[in-house]
Amino acid sequence: MQKNVIKDDILKESYIKLKHKTGLTILLYPMKGYSTATAIFATRYGSIDRTFKKKTDREFTTVPDGIAHYLEHKLFENSDGVDTFELFSKTGASVNAFTSHDKTAYHFSCTNNFNECLKILLNFVQDPYFTDETVQKEQGIIGQEIKMYEDDPNWRVFLNCLENMYHNHAIRVNIAGTVESIAKINKDILYECYKTFYNMNNMVLIISGFFDVDQAIEIIESEIKDSVPVEIERKVEYEPQNVVKPVVRIALAVSKPQFCIGYKLAPLEGIEMLKAKFELQVACELLVGEGSDLYKEFYDSGLVSGGNVDYEVLCGNGYFSLCFTGESSDPEKVLSKINFEIDRKLKSGFSDEDFRAVKNAAYGYCMNFSNSPKNLSLCMLNAFIEGYNLYDNINIVRNLKLDDVESRLRSIDVCNSTLSVVDPI
Repeated sequence: MQKNVIKDDILKESYIKLKHKTGLTILLYPMKGYSTATAIFATRYGSIDRTFKKKTDREFTTVPDGIAHYLEHKLFENSDGVDTFELFSKTGASVNAFTSHDKTAYHFSCTNNFNECLKILLNFVQDPYFTDETVQKEQGIIGQEIKMYEDDPNWRVFLNCLENMYHNHAIRVNIAGTVESIAKINKDILYECYKTFYNMNNMVLIISGFFDVDQAIEIIESEIKDSVPVEIERKVEYEPQNVVKPVVRIALAVSKPQFCIGYKLAPLEGIEMLKAKFELQVACELLVGEGSDLYKEFYDSGLVSGGNVDYEVLCGNGYFSLCFTGESSDPEKVLSKINFEIDRKLKSGFSDEDFRAVKNAAYGYCMNFSNSPKNLSLCMLNAFIEGYNLYDNINIVRNLKLDDVESRLRSIDVCNSTLSVVDPI
């Protein structure tokens, strides 16, 4: 296998990157002094990948929303009828999986029996087994999950915000799909999506913590099945720059209105997207973090519960946006205050002292990536999916400049925003 060692000269840390003959990327990060290990077997396949074609196809295929999440559920069932969770429980390991907008990941953590757990992980993810009967049964289970989230105010206020920022992009659709969309899923569609996206050239295996590197490589060599790399072209629908509409409100069982403010920005790629993400996060901390003037105003006035406005930068293939969330009796006033503060800071700038404090805190947070094998593996997974290496995070924060943060703040068009509110019934 082709082997590279990825290093950070300042941290004096490194990890191993291997390229298997099947195209599988393997990232190994042995950690001294730890007693646990984590492994993640993941594919670059999420809820937004609904229109695609292989290089050998003439036309694009569009599949029902929610199918990536559906596949995640179904892969835990295999042809011999043995329960995958039961296999892991016998080893003492914990196992789980998740689907996001841009990836699906299967992972376990263990203290003992690592080699056995790794074999189980590699085998069940490579052994799809779908029948008409089991697919139909899963529709009821996932349908209940979808209905449960429809009554979750935290999820609804966020999803409604995305729906009203994006006209066509699949980021606006629930990761699990809808009851109507999953009803269209059958075993043939599942097999087609599996063969397309679960090819080794589109996947990564990440191992960190306490494990023997040589033994892990031996197991990988013996358990990874031969496959022909598949080249995938993903279609992103044309997306206007403007938001769909400025305000959306629904009523659910909450004691006080919850809000999500979304600012729609131009999409970016690769390292430029990562750099922009960190610059916006620092700008947001300076705007609404606990050391900001706006936090003090929200806290003292009681306009925002606890004064806390959370923020999140969402970015990926064809989308880039910024969301602020919280709880307030007057969400429109919160939006007005945030817009006013953005404009004020664009004119006055942030202080060097405040910037250095926030930058140092962000750098310290990035440095904590190795506080557990699981956190480290997830950081490595995000880096792989977004097209950079683990240490790029740290290097970007290390080299952040105030001028860049203020310049990135100018990319926010306060008029191109949407306000999502969940009001009390």
